[in-house]
Amino acid sequence: MTSASVARVDRERRILDAAAELFRERGFHGAGMDELGTRAGLSGPALYRVFGGKSEILAALFNEAMDELVGATAPLLADPEADLRRLVHHHVRFTIDHRALVSVYQREDRSLVDPWRKEFDRRRRRYVERWERAVARAAPAAAPTAVAAATQGCLGAVFSLAYWPGRTLRAPGSDELAERFVLLGFGALGIALIDQGP
Repeated sequence: MTSASVARVDRERRILDAAAELFRERGFHGAGMDELGTRAGLSGPALYRVFGGKSEILAALFNEAMDELVGATAPLLADPEADLRRLVHHHVRFTIDHRALVSVYQREDRSLVDPWRKEFDRRRRRYVERWERAVARAAPAAAPTAVAAATQGCLGAVFSLAYWPGRTLRAPGSDELAERFVLLGFGALGIALIDQGP
């Protein structure tokens, strides 16, 4: 990688990190490019050399989140319950480690416009379908509607961690507690993913 491409990657990373925080604080429509540039330590023209505008930055954030989330869903593990546990573990860790990004991913969905919207919707459908396959494998007797509801409940519980107080999530053992919280929800489908004791 040339020094110019390293510098570009660094600028892109600074912009995306600053955008995730700013969009989380102010919302996509409440955030301005000048403030984003200031937070990223770049001038307005420097921002536009990396991204065409705010919508492209939002799309890059959504793609970054989806790349990470989808990457954790493959390959399937042979043991259906181990597969589901792995998905939950990865998604809990990702949400805790990237709270601003997940918050933007959750709240600013309506702000994503075409041409990025269509591709994102297609990727999100595949991502949710992968979760539904994992849930259905772990609960083969469950009706498709129950599988879909359990999947949405799980994803909602995982992504809600983005709004937990930071001090709670930094406490020792908080990630394991958050995982248990999510895994307990699968008990409604008869999937016992954690030992609940006597």
